[in-house]
Formats: sequence, structure tokens, C-alpha cells
Amino acid sequence: MAGDSGKKLFVGPRFRRIRRQLGLSQTQIAEGLGISPSYINLIERNQRPVTAQILLRLAETYDLDLRDLATADEDRFFAELNEIFSDPLFRQIDLPKQELRDLAELCPGVTHSLQRLYAAYTEARRGETMVAAQMADRDEVTRFEANPIERVRDLIEANRNYFPELEQAAENLRDELGTPPEGLFAALAARLREKHSIVTRIMPVDVMRETLRRFDRHRRQLLISELVDGPGRTFQLAFQIGLAECATHFETIVGRAGPLDDAPRRLYRITLANYFAAAVMMPYQAFHSAAEVLSYDVHVLAQRFNSGFEQVCHRLTTLQRPNARGIPFFMLRVDNAGNVSKRFSSGTFPFSKFGGTCPLWNVHSTFDTPDRMLKQIIELPDGARYFSIAQMVRRPVAPHPQPQPRFAIGLGCEIRHAAKLVYATGMDLEKAEGTPIGVNCRLCERENCSQRAEPPITRTLILDENTRRVTSFAFTNAREL
Repeated sequence: MAGDSGKKLFVGPRFRRIRRQLGLSQTQIAEGLGISPSYINLIERNQRPVTAQILLRLAETYDLDLRDLATADEDRFFAELNEIFSDPLFRQIDLPKQELRDLAELCPGVTHSLQRLYAAYTEARRGETMVAAQMADRDEVTRFEANPIERVRDLIEANRNYFPELEQAAENLRDELGTPPEGLFAALAARLREKHSIVTRIMPVDVMRETLRRFDRHRRQLLISELVDGPGRTFQLAFQIGLAECATHFETIVGRAGPLDDAPRRLYRITLANYFAAAVMMPYQAFHSAAEVLSYDVHVLAQRFNSGFEQVCHRLTTLQRPNARGIPFFMLRVDNAGNVSKRFSSGTFPFSKFGGTCPLWNVHSTFDTPDRMLKQIIELPDGARYFSIAQMVRRPVAPHPQPQPRFAIGLGCEIRHAAKLVYATGMDLEKAEGTPIGVNCRLCERENCSQRAEPPITRTLILDENTRRVTSFAFTNAREL
């Protein structure tokens, strides 16, 4: 963007996204850039070009990293489109990758609509299988509904995992409380008691049984199981305060999502309350400053803010405030069977929406080394390189003889940001060899992978009873059309 100052660029959707992230109207940003509001309107509709000079002025005026802001969504949208059009359903369509990139860049709304349509299609196929099985078993056929979890994940991604009104509300609360992290639990309990007449009680496991937290609306009691650790207890109090004090913010954000069924609406509100709770425990400005000074040392950050490892990793993916952005991290949580129960990204990592993760990514190896943090440079088939750390966590404690729940947390960023991490100290990031991984097996076209669980859906499977290869699946080099 900073090359030829006279070069004309049509980047309307990207420009509109930047403006909205800054919370500015077309008139306000026009005043800041010294151009007319009507010209801004034409730029955002791709009816007028924006010169590199204007983009540089935008970066200087609002202290933005345009390289990050201009490419993250397009890369993610392209990865989603590539995954969708790799489905055998589209094998008769010879669609060049550049056309997918053009669509992702110029028509993000269409891209998002296609993703939702394909998600509905895959859910419907799964529903047909469920109904057929139920009919075969002569069971009553139940109504099949789309997955609300994926719908809410889409909404979080659409907001780049950053909600400025919740950040401000959380910082205001911490300023009002004026308490250090170690005294936050007591301060939050006092606020619930004094402002909302809610008493906090830590309850024995034999009383709570399978429940970790329960709000008794009639008795005005917040009951928390003794199995929940200190950071978890503080989080639950902040969550309850969010429900009590941020309802207007929640409804505003949910309203921006458009029409939602009851299940995704409720889940979205819960997700926003969780976001607020983390922001209360780790206020944006203080947390961002500490992260920069400590070179993103997760364990030290957890100690300083009296938080858990997973809480800190999750919080690091939300540092998207204009003028004070953190490293654009991605994060996921998996169990020892490889099921992904949490994924967030403020960068460009192409998480698969319709499959698992690559077994060569050492996030899965943490279950074999529970007391160690693992580091790894990973490389995708398109050559994109990332730096990641991974560690196993246990939460919460389960009474004997129930199995102790274990999860692996992976946190990573593009290799160009890795030098800012304490974990990359002493590593030659440019020369270090990366582990070749794929998005998942069904989309990965790497040959001779001994960890492959299924053949790529874009290739024809080769079956030969006379040959046994390293991998269980051999396939043609030619892409199916």
C-alpha cells in the first residue's frame, strides 16, 4: 500500500470495516482525512478509488497498522471459501483460486452468506442422516435445528473478537472498585451484595453435584462449587455482574446481529457476559501494557492478573483496540480425542469450520507432556508460517472416581510477530524449519503423511491391494473437477 502514492485502489469493504472499527461516521472520518463525506461514501461502495496516499493518511491519523487491518478478514474469508468449494458437491466447477480471493476481498457479505448457506446445507445433511436413523429405529422424529454454536462463532468473528463497549464498561467498573487483582473477588462479592442484593456462597460439592455455578433468583444467592479454583470464582462473579449491569450493551450488540433464533440469541448473550468477565479481570489498558512489557509471557500475566492460563490465552485474542492493538493471536482448545471446543482468532489463521485439526500440530502432544509448554513453528501448504505454543490444562477438578477433565490450549501468531514473544528468544525464526501441517486431513493435499486420517476430498483415491504405503491413503495428483 505504501509503494506508489498515485496508485488507485478499490478497497471499499475494507475501508468501511476500518471506519466501523474506529467507531466513526462517514462524516467524522472525512473530516479527519480532509476529504468530503460524499467521497467517503463512493469509496466504500467501490465507485471511487482510494489512493495509497489516503490510506497512509488514515494510518497516521488513527495510528493503524493497515497491513493487519486490510488483510486479516480477506485471508479468513478466502480460507472459508476454499474449504467450501473443495467439497465434492462443486467438483464440476473449475473455479480459479484468484476468483475466490476477489470474491473474499470485494464482497465479504456474499462470502459470509455463502458460508452460512453451506453450513446450513451440511447441517441439513447431518439432520437427514439422524432422521433416517430414527425412522429405522421406529423412534419419534424430532425437529432438527441448525447449530447455534457455529452461528455465535460467526458473530464473534464478524466482530473480530473485540467489543469496545464491553471493554469500556469493564474498565469503568475496575476504576470504580479501585482494587488490585488479589482483592477482586472480595470487591465483586461486595458489589453484588450492596448494589444488587445478591449474596455469594461457596458450596460443598455434595450440594452442588454436577453444577459449578447457579444463580438462585428467588433467594438472591450466587452459588459456586468448591471445585472451582480462585480465578474461576472471580470470573463467575464478574459474569453475574455483567448480566446485572450490562444488559443494555448486550442487547445492543445482539441487535446488530439481525434476526436470531432463541438458542443463538441466548448463547450470544452468555458469550458476551463471558467476554465482559474476562475484561473485568484483565482490564484492557493495564493488560495490554503488561503483555507488551512482559513479551507476552502467559504464566507471568496469569500471576499478575490472578487469572488462569486459558483465561489469559483467550484474553490475548481480544486485544484489537485501535491505537493499542496487541499481537493478532489465534487460540484453540481441544480434548484428547481431538474435538475442538473453543477457537478464536484475531489474525489470519485458517481454522476449519467443518473438520478437526492437523495431528502434526503439537497441541495434541501436550497430553503426553502435561507439565511442559511446547513450542513449534508450523507451515501450511500455501507457505504461510506461524509460531505457536501449547500446554495442557486441567479444569475444573472432578471428585473421585470421575475422570479429571483435561484440555490442550494452543496459542499462536504469524511468524512475523513471533520475535515479540518471550518464547521465541534465541530462535532464528527465518531459518528455522517449520512443521508442515494442513488445515485438516480432508482439505490437506500433502502426500505421504503417516498421520493422515482420511484422503483429501479434492483428489481421487487410489486403491491397490499389491502395495502398502506409509500413509493409509494414496491419491492422484490431479484435482477432481
